[in-house]
Amino acid sequence: MKVNRREFIQITGATAAGLAVSGLGFDLRPVKARAQMLKTRYAKETTTICCYCAVGCGAIVHTSKKGDGRIINIEGDPDHVINRGSLCSKGAALAQLVENDQRITQPMYRAPYSKEWKKVSWDWALSEIAKRVKSTRNATFEAKNAKGQIVNRTAGIASVGSAALDNEECWTYQAMIRAIGVTYIEHQARI
Repeated sequence: MKVNRREFIQITGATAAGLAVSGLGFDLRPVKARAQMLKTRYAKETTTICCYCAVGCGAIVHTSKKGDGRIINIEGDPDHVINRGSLCSKGAALAQLVENDQRITQPMYRAPYSKEWKKVSWDWALSEIAKRVKSTRNATFEAKNAKGQIVNRTAGIASVGSAALDNEECWTYQAMIRAIGVTYIEHQARI
């Protein structure tokens, strides 16, 4: 058999490619299909809205029915009009809002000019916040403007809302801050 140099390289290349492909484990025999149990099979399914931006993508949250209510899975809601089942990387990580061992669960306080944060009780934190809001409101409250019109507002307090609040929490929060006369109301998604 007479083989020139070009044919030798072609034969060698084809042989090497064939060996490489056969080493990957290709098998042309029929494959047996096996069903796999889904981890969400016995989970409670709840729809929600992503809290990270102003888009309002829908998500489906699967929680355990074993009594602990832990989040098993989060996925985009295919029936939601905005995202049609897709989620960005932050939306796909919604479970970290709840299932996070780094999450702070106790109020922390840093005194003025201090470099250290210290844990405080909820009673102390809430009473301190209420005391400071009341004193600021009383010091900056304006019943009438320069024209003599009744305005009942305070310019010493501003509100920057959070996207982590649902509709009911937003309503309660808005009712509270408007009742004390706050007029500078903003939301983090617009900033």
